[in-house]
Amino acid sequence: MSTLGGTSVIFDLDGTLVDSEPNYFEAGRQTLAGQGITDFTWADHERYVGISTQETLSLWKERYGLSAPLDTLLAEKNRRYLELARAATHVYPEMRKFVELLAAEGVPMAVASGSSPEAIEAILAGSGLASHLTTVVSADEVAHGKPAPDVFLEAARRLGAAPADCVVMEDAAPGAAAAHAAGMRCIAIPYVAAHADDPAFATAGLLLRGGQADFTARSAYDWLAESTPAS
Repeated sequence: MSTLGGTSVIFDLDGTLVDSEPNYFEAGRQTLAGQGITDFTWADHERYVGISTQETLSLWKERYGLSAPLDTLLAEKNRRYLELARAATHVYPEMRKFVELLAAEGVPMAVASGSSPEAIEAILAGSGLASHLTTVVSADEVAHGKPAPDVFLEAARRLGAAPADCVVMEDAAPGAAAAHAAGMRCIAIPYVAAHADDPAFATAGLLLRGGQADFTARSAYDWLAESTPAS
């Protein structure tokens, strides 16, 4: 029996397990360039970290006055992203260790992401994490993306776990807000350091203000063990 008792762990994917934001930025930049918007910067991209691809494109249509249909833009951005993701996606080494540590203990795990099912599948397969992370929920499969709790609640349902027994790993404020709304504990690892003071992160049980630089598999595991009620 694991020292974590009945705890289940739900991972956000982008910016938490893998550093996919550079690929999302490039896919978005290329998609916007094709629509005549050529001044999209990394700082612009950071505004949309943690928001689903579909919601991001809805905001872009409004902000940039894009005339192309949402479905067309979504298909193009996903196609460009998948090409980049399949070529290379970097898994954070300590996160890989953490997944392997939990797997060795038999802890149930899931991925709940704002990315498309195809993007999640491509990244997990290409990173070698697919064998450990077989329960996957995309925001495309639920009514509302983060900061609504839908993806996390669906992940818990598929794991057969009570929300109170789930711990969410998140890098973005909307995800931390979603975990809180779902009634789940959260380990927050802000991808954008400047966002660490966002009120949503204040709801996290453990906030690593320095992001991935502050994260180690062992310290996260120890925190889980200490914060899990004895059964």
